[in-house]
Amino acid sequence: MFKYRIEKLRKCMQEKNLDGVLLIGDANRNYLSGFTGNESYSLITKKDAFFITDSRFTEQAEQQVKDYEVLEYSKVGSFVDFLSNLVNKNSIKILGFEEDIVTYNLYSLYKSKLNCQLVPMNGMVESIRIVKDEEELKLIRNSAEIADKAFSHMLQYIKAGMSEREIGIELEFYMKKLGASGLSFPSIVASGVRSSLPHGEATDKIVNKGEFLTMDFGCIYKEYCSDMTRTIVIGKPSDKMIEIYNIVLKAQKTALKEYKTGKSAAEVDSIARDYITKNGYGKYFGHSLGHGVGRQIHESPVIGYRNTNELKKNMVVTDEPGIYLPDFGGVRIEDLLVVKDNGGEVLSHSPKELICVG
Repeated sequence: MFKYRIEKLRKCMQEKNLDGVLLIGDANRNYLSGFTGNESYSLITKKDAFFITDSRFTEQAEQQVKDYEVLEYSKVGSFVDFLSNLVNKNSIKILGFEEDIVTYNLYSLYKSKLNCQLVPMNGMVESIRIVKDEEELKLIRNSAEIADKAFSHMLQYIKAGMSEREIGIELEFYMKKLGASGLSFPSIVASGVRSSLPHGEATDKIVNKGEFLTMDFGCIYKEYCSDMTRTIVIGKPSDKMIEIYNIVLKAQKTALKEYKTGKSAAEVDSIARDYITKNGYGKYFGHSLGHGVGRQIHESPVIGYRNTNELKKNMVVTDEPGIYLPDFGGVRIEDLLVVKDNGGEVLSHSPKELICVG
């Protein structure tokens, strides 16, 4: 599997006339190597692959990384000096780097120490990662299943009088209890008027009857993320709450059918956006309809009106329209799904009809 991924990268390197690439970001490096740690490096050339780490991770790398030569650099010297020797030894004249990860200071250091031209990779590895293979889909499905089970548990747990923070802690604990290694991102737990904040992380606010409660959460399972959002009501909803909820639900369900191979991201975004706009709430839906998910919680593609690129089979993305009314509250409903030829394969199986608890 990793040999295949490396060969795909080498084809991209050939197209950009690169002699080698240096990977320092966890997501790209681990995707191409199978390593599960951090603070390590991969140098991939036209013929060879080197995995470079220090004594903390050498044994782990030798166990996990099978398609590379594992090299240990000493803390007495610097990594850049070690890399410089490798660049010279392997006759690397043009070296690709991850421009969205390498800082200006680090770039300046590389430029001063390495006897080669440095060229930004422009998302080269990310373009390979954007379509998931079967092993990746399996892990993402497992991650989504944990999130579903956690939501089911939370419906039995949540009561009026709890704080948002208390709910968020239980949510995190339960996902880890089910096998998650961590959260995909800090859980969004926002109630009442705070539910109009699309990224309202949990506070000490008490959840009261007659309020929306939005929970946007996900977990990491074997390095792959899940992401889902459900908005529920504590107690009894008002007529306006029901109206807003049903508009978002209709928009979300309608868009789900359009996540097809060959459709542009902008087309899919417009399905949900146009429906919300037609019902008078267009200016209260300000974010994109969705985004890619994989080793990182936000990956390409963006499902938004600016992205005219076509969707590809086995991209993993979200469908998450919302309406956010200041001083009133908001609703977002989000599923994780896989793009298929005839529409999205939904991975989030939790119910979406309006649920009232507590």
